[in-house]
Amino acid sequence: MRARDLAVPFPTITVATTVLEAARLLAGYNLPGLIVVDERGRPVTVLPGTQVLRLVIPGYCREDPTLARMIDEPSADVFLRGAEGRTVADLLPKEHLEPPVVEPQATVLEVAAVMAQKRSPLVAVAPPREPMIGGITLDALLDRMLAA
Repeated sequence: MRARDLAVPFPTITVATTVLEAARLLAGYNLPGLIVVDERGRPVTVLPGTQVLRLVIPGYCREDPTLARMIDEPSADVFLRGAEGRTVADLLPKEHLEPPVVEPQATVLEVAAVMAQKRSPLVAVAPPREPMIGGITLDALLDRMLAA
């Protein structure tokens, strides 16, 4: 089995996508992360869902999660509003890291190795310098590996 056989159509975002749109995609499709593409549809990076959370959760709660217990649920909903106007560009690291991308002919083991090396819950499948043809989640990869 090759990456092209495991790849499924995957929602993508750009650096101009708002944080709230990204959060809605994550929740709506139950995704572990999102693939950020450039204007030509080529993968730029993977944005794990935890990075979206980092932007909407106040820093003091990230530093000491027990402080979050002091905030009631209705007030917690207000934090999402703090992300209004922010874009995916605000979530990306300053240094440009090589994105977790595999070529369509990559083997299952190659896909697993890239996920492990990049510490990414998903990879994009794309020919070199070409638009993405799909994505592979960790869940789908493990299902395939355990079924073998």
